[in-house]
Amino acid sequence: MASHSNQHKKSEKFGHLPLSTSGPQKTTLTGNALLQTPYFNKGTAFTAEERATFKLHGLMPDNVQTLDEQVRRAYEQYKSRPSDIAKNTFMTSLKEQNEVLYYRLILDHLKEMFSVIYTPTEGEAIANYSRLFRKPEGCFLNIGDVDRVEDDIRQWGNPEDIDLIVVSDGQQILGIGDQGVGAILISIAKLVIYTLCAGIHPSRTLPVVLDCGTDNKELLDDDLYLGLRKPRATGEEYDKFVDTFVNAARKRYPKAYIHFEDFGLSNARRILDKYTPEIACFNDDVQGTGCVTLAAVMAAFKVSGTKWDEARFVMFGSGTAGTGIADQIKDAISQRTGKSTEEAGKQIWCVDKPGLLLEGKKDQLTPAQVGYARKDSEWEGKDHGDLLSVVKEVKPHVLIGTSTKPGAFTEEVVKEMAKHVDRPVIFPLSNPTKLHEAKPQDLYDWTDGKVLVATGSPFDPVKHNGKEYEISECNNSVTFPGIGLGAILSRTRLMTPALLVAAVEALAAAAPVVTGSGSGLLPDVEDVREISVQIASKVIKRAVKDDLAQEKDIPTNDDDLEEWIREQMWNAEYRPLELVEEKEADAHAKGEMGTGSQQREARF
Repeated sequence: MASHSNQHKKSEKFGHLPLSTSGPQKTTLTGNALLQTPYFNKGTAFTAEERATFKLHGLMPDNVQTLDEQVRRAYEQYKSRPSDIAKNTFMTSLKEQNEVLYYRLILDHLKEMFSVIYTPTEGEAIANYSRLFRKPEGCFLNIGDVDRVEDDIRQWGNPEDIDLIVVSDGQQILGIGDQGVGAILISIAKLVIYTLCAGIHPSRTLPVVLDCGTDNKELLDDDLYLGLRKPRATGEEYDKFVDTFVNAARKRYPKAYIHFEDFGLSNARRILDKYTPEIACFNDDVQGTGCVTLAAVMAAFKVSGTKWDEARFVMFGSGTAGTGIADQIKDAISQRTGKSTEEAGKQIWCVDKPGLLLEGKKDQLTPAQVGYARKDSEWEGKDHGDLLSVVKEVKPHVLIGTSTKPGAFTEEVVKEMAKHVDRPVIFPLSNPTKLHEAKPQDLYDWTDGKVLVATGSPFDPVKHNGKEYEISECNNSVTFPGIGLGAILSRTRLMTPALLVAAVEALAAAAPVVTGSGSGLLPDVEDVREISVQIASKVIKRAVKDDLAQEKDIPTNDDDLEEWIREQMWNAEYRPLELVEEKEADAHAKGEMGTGSQQREARF
């Protein structure tokens, strides 16, 4: 990947903003205290003048290095690690020492390192959380100490200090299930993605784990497990704990955007539905997957010419991801056609383990599934117990798989679909690769190259009749960071369906197949920071239009708005430091951000 060493240019118009990334950073710290603060530490890149001003002589070798030279050194060390989990551990250590170097190293090697700092390697780190010594990071809230939640939350800064909170209860982590207190690492990893992909200031974020116990027998039987060793709380006790956290977070950090991550199937949608009308919040498992998939559908329809008021969708797999995608599609149909969401939902057929979802089996359906159940009378005398039967009857334009049932999109199913539509849109999204409903190569072969494909995992380009086709990955990381950036900068009161559709439209417009730069239905993750600017711009404009934005003086001109956004995006580059007195300093200048109320040296 190209180097990210270009210096951020100071904005003449917006350099005065509180989140501006131009000019020097103020700090009260000197000596070892400065070196032990990751967001100020430059290591051997401190200039001779800074070494004198901040009393750093004698604390490091004399040679002054550039950030580029440090990146080369760090990359060589990274490459020397023998396994992905060892590389993950090295990167964690680097992040605890020097934040700028950590993010620059990843940005320079984003495609190579993404799977090490995030899924799937981060899943291995989470599973081993209680056996790896590391510096404590994040806020640990315990269901046994509900009365202490507000005090625990207060430790992380003043009301204006936190822009983004990612919270998990650890019930359904990265496809590896209930990991209890280890979920703090998924909250941390998600925040890393926000910073990498959208420039969210890393010292203005807060990772949280809600320790509700665990139903993972291995953890319950493990004497070294660091979390609550009791069965996972449910019902009223659980709901009170979540509510106490949300209320405490909103009270202490009223401007913070809350991202719910990896909550269990029975809670994820229910919690999101409860708080969406009250606060600016988001659930990546429910909404993020839906947004990126919808963007790929929008791009595909620009190629196929399919009309939104006529399009028919079959969802194969109707869990959190499947119904989340269906929700986004339903909202898009409604906004593009003027139909009610109820009418729009009639263009979507959801299939799960028992077959097509029907109203007669409502007692077996989750709350998220109920709205997609079809009337039994529509299917009287018709087969609906398997995917092929449903495809024959519905004749869908779009087939989306989140079933984790490998090979479910058989040649017979695909060819049946291709009989009725010119350009079938087929997305096998189940993760990991071995659980995909179909291989892209087969889909192209079975449809004679007419299919439009996006997948849930990375695939190499495929060839059919001498032509090469890019395979787009429905990677949530090209979507949720830009949405969060727009929410944070506009200080939107709520995250509404209209804001999400605006985000999706921006993402779809950046697809190579739309811009003419390639055949992919989604842009590449390497271009994600630029895409995040476009997404944030659309989200902010819609928030202003809908009277949701609380931030003052948001530019109305498109060019000014983009400059305003870029000026407030954190960049992985060293900024000059200015030594100030305690009385002039905020929590950031004192080195207290991201560490609780004081610098901590302890390891678990």
